[in-house]
Amino acid sequence: MSSASPAVSIGIDFGTSNTVVALAADDRRVEAVRFDHGGQRHSTYVSALCFWEDRPGAGAQAEGGPWAIEQFLEGRHVYRFLQSFKTFAASSSFNTTQVFRQRFKFEDILAAFLRTLARHGGDKFGFEAANITVGRPVRFAGGNPDDGLAMQRYRAAFERLGAGHARYVYEPVGAAFSFARRLERDATVLVADFGGGTSDFSVMRFSRSGGHLRAEPLGHAGIGIAGDTFDYRIVDHVVSPRLGKGSSFRSFDKVLPIPNSHYTNLARWHQLALMKSNGNLRELRELARTALKPDQLADFITIVDLDLGFALYRAVSDAKVALSAGEEVDFRFKGGGVEIGSTITRKKFNAWIADDVARLGATVDKVLGEAGITAREIEKVFLTGGTSFVPAVRQLFADRFGNERLMSGDQFESIAYGLALIGHSAEPDRWTADGGLKKSG
Repeated sequence: MSSASPAVSIGIDFGTSNTVVALAADDRRVEAVRFDHGGQRHSTYVSALCFWEDRPGAGAQAEGGPWAIEQFLEGRHVYRFLQSFKTFAASSSFNTTQVFRQRFKFEDILAAFLRTLARHGGDKFGFEAANITVGRPVRFAGGNPDDGLAMQRYRAAFERLGAGHARYVYEPVGAAFSFARRLERDATVLVADFGGGTSDFSVMRFSRSGGHLRAEPLGHAGIGIAGDTFDYRIVDHVVSPRLGKGSSFRSFDKVLPIPNSHYTNLARWHQLALMKSNGNLRELRELARTALKPDQLADFITIVDLDLGFALYRAVSDAKVALSAGEEVDFRFKGGGVEIGSTITRKKFNAWIADDVARLGATVDKVLGEAGITAREIEKVFLTGGTSFVPAVRQLFADRFGNERLMSGDQFESIAYGLALIGHSAEPDRWTADGGLKKSG
């Protein structure tokens, strides 16, 4: 594979749900790498890996992106499917995971994923290119994230592909550079980047001098609440009760609740597949024999058995998107003889996510406090990521800053575009320091 021209700067936005690669020429033209799959061209590459063996002992093969999902859904081989693995980057409790007869560390998984990304990118880019900028969250996902450990793992993975020289920059800073191209005058900007696993915020001061764009970082903050969290609220209130959450089973002469631990597996659709191998599915079958509502557990078992999690979560995500445009949606899932239906109003959804939105608001207040400014001093607010279209989230920013100051960008490509542009900025390495913001002076 040939690499990009030396004059090209590469920006890589490795996300929880999707990954985007952008290329910026030295004249500041920027475009996303497109991936051809299923007769369509995609600018996003699903952050997923599927390992499989054609026969036991034949050796593992790996695919990433939409090709990984294709292999998973075909189900013709013994496989191991991994998605949203970015959420484990900063977890000290995650050491390795078993893939057939081999144990994979996080950096092994990420390196394998990046190899598939480069392969399907064709000759458009290579990791050996001289100018590479990689995004990272302000705050990694997890209950007690270890940012230093996460960055150590990132570097190890990229170094294996010849990109040990890559710089690492906060994702909202990348989004800020993308947005700054649209500024016609100096401005203090709040950038809100909503991903799948984290939401990150940065305050930047942009000015132009001698035809050059100057940027001054003022503050940053992040939180592990984002699009996946909102999806799970729908699952928890609509799907899980239909599959037996809150019901009971008999144990000798006692009536006991079905353990909620089984329903935490519904937090991510790919976790359902793991229930087949970790003993949870066997426990569900045993509980169904004495459950007071056995049909509900039988449907849960069917969803796991037939690998229907992907279709279920696609229906959940579609419902969330529909609630951004309308006041209610008829949620419907049908597969394998299982039917789940419910009318979800935006009012209900807003109530389910109210605590999450409040915590997002507290994080916005935190970044303003770190920057040492008030909401009144923010001249523009740049919102990026799919969750920025959720009305309750948008209202949070409208209440603090006013609708007239809110602006949106491409929900998927903005960060990668900005990361690529940073590579051509006057002081690209100023934005590194483990992704930190170096203030001048």
